[in-house]
Amino acid sequence: MLLFRKISFLDHEAAALVEGELLVQDGIIADFGPSLGRPDGAEIIEAPGAVLCPGLVDLRASLGEPGFEYRETIASAALAAAAGGITTIAVLPDSSPAIDDPALVRSIIARGAETGSLTLLPYAAATKGCAGLELAEYGLLGEAGAIAVTDGQRAIGSSRLMRRALSYAKGFGMRVVQHPEDVELAAGGAATEGARASWMGLPGIPAAAEAICVARDIALAELTGGRLHFAHISTGAALALIRDAKQRGLAITCDTAPPYFDLNETAIGDYRTYAKLSPPLRAEDDRQAVLAALADGTIDAIASDHQPRDADDKRLPFADAAPGGAGLVTLLGVTLAQVHSGHLTLPQALALLTARPAAWLGIAAGIIAKGRPADLCLFDPERPWQVAAGALPGKAQNTPFDGRALEGVVLGTWKAGARVFG
Repeated sequence: MLLFRKISFLDHEAAALVEGELLVQDGIIADFGPSLGRPDGAEIIEAPGAVLCPGLVDLRASLGEPGFEYRETIASAALAAAAGGITTIAVLPDSSPAIDDPALVRSIIARGAETGSLTLLPYAAATKGCAGLELAEYGLLGEAGAIAVTDGQRAIGSSRLMRRALSYAKGFGMRVVQHPEDVELAAGGAATEGARASWMGLPGIPAAAEAICVARDIALAELTGGRLHFAHISTGAALALIRDAKQRGLAITCDTAPPYFDLNETAIGDYRTYAKLSPPLRAEDDRQAVLAALADGTIDAIASDHQPRDADDKRLPFADAAPGGAGLVTLLGVTLAQVHSGHLTLPQALALLTARPAAWLGIAAGIIAKGRPADLCLFDPERPWQVAAGALPGKAQNTPFDGRALEGVVLGTWKAGARVFG
């Protein structure tokens, strides 16, 4: 039994922070309110000034395993996730082998349970091997526990194949998740096309490559009646299309990741490969558009977009380095930076990290309510810290936020009432 006292916690129904106490019993939230007394045998945790929220629900992360254990393992990712307040991760299928077999789906779920600190919810490959040639077996994958289908960091480039994927997934009540990028326009690119890429001598990817893919796929979703989600949206043009599609009642959702609202293309500096991402960092007006879309509700969730890379993946000329950034430990802190700057309220920010992705996944997580699992994150929203590559929990150190000063430190993380960090 566990009693949190002298805390603020997020009241989901009121969409506001309230002062009070919260009782955990047998791994679930038993009660909460202004004052609960002192139940016999309860461990008391007092944290004046701290905020208790549901464990973060990360809608998008690669974990390296199987096949890329030199970059990250499930065990090392679990350590990083706990340190970041994350208790649930939706896992991308771009492993080796790709998650295109029901046995692999079940294996990932079981490996998550073995950590004792993390629920893993696998995406299944939209195409066999994530190769973009032949659709995978959606029905069998869904029965095994896959939450949606996607080819991860690879866009489904063929319009015919994307139409078939949307239609096929619809028959099984599943979503298709797209990496929105016109494949031909993006081929060989390393940074957003424009003055900076030209000045640095880097092959460019036009920002329009994102909006072109989004426009095509919205049209295909309308044609098929399929459910479609766009990952890590990074441009104002794409967000305008998504906003319009939502207003027209289409089953369209999207997420973004912290680099796209906290950094712009200047972060690649003097060829900083840790800031080479996919999609690439954008111009400042696109960053501002992403912030506006977070505030107005167009964006449904903030995901870590965790892409672990080994030092050798990044210790290359910028154009040759592997794209991707580590994001588990920094997910909460970088999001809170937008609260401190006034772009988001704290309830808005926390909803984008908890209740909204949990609702998208259809799981009993992400809110504080009686009878719900006691997956919890306790953090001090004002305590400062500095991101330091090489000193982060977990194996992956390729953070684009290296050196970034943040406010918001995770004090403790609980999974089903058991403390797993802090």
